[in-house]
Amino acid sequence: MEPIFEFASVSDIEVLIQLMREFYEHEHLSFNEQTARSALQLILSNHLYGQIYLIRIAQEIIGYLVVTFGFSLEFGGRDAFVDELYIQEKYRRQGIGTKGLQFAEEICQEQGIQALHLEVERENTKAQAVYRKAGFTDHDRYLLTKSLLNC
Repeated sequence: MEPIFEFASVSDIEVLIQLMREFYEHEHLSFNEQTARSALQLILSNHLYGQIYLIRIAQEIIGYLVVTFGFSLEFGGRDAFVDELYIQEKYRRQGIGTKGLQFAEEICQEQGIQALHLEVERENTKAQAVYRKAGFTDHDRYLLTKSLLNC
């Protein structure tokens, strides 16, 4: 079956929280529900920040895709980030992630985005192979982050 990418709304926060919890657990990331709710509320209420899509197979929600928007002088204008792409385990290795990346590219083309970025763990060589096959390249740089949440 083909995946359907359905624009998420504020009414989808509960299902998104559950999917985020699964994703963060799978990736061994720290999950703070209050922070997640606040961030979801912001992006779902202001599409200048980005867009969230639920991924469905038939009537079942099996994952989600988050594309956030920014700006880059290096890439000549607006850029975007596949901030999160999660597919439940039983639906992986069926091409759904690849279709999610293609859908993200379509979103970017509609929005006049010049470059699409994503982040992947160095040890996750399977995902890296999928991303490279989809046309993403490694810039041999480190993504460094400083959280400003509690400053």
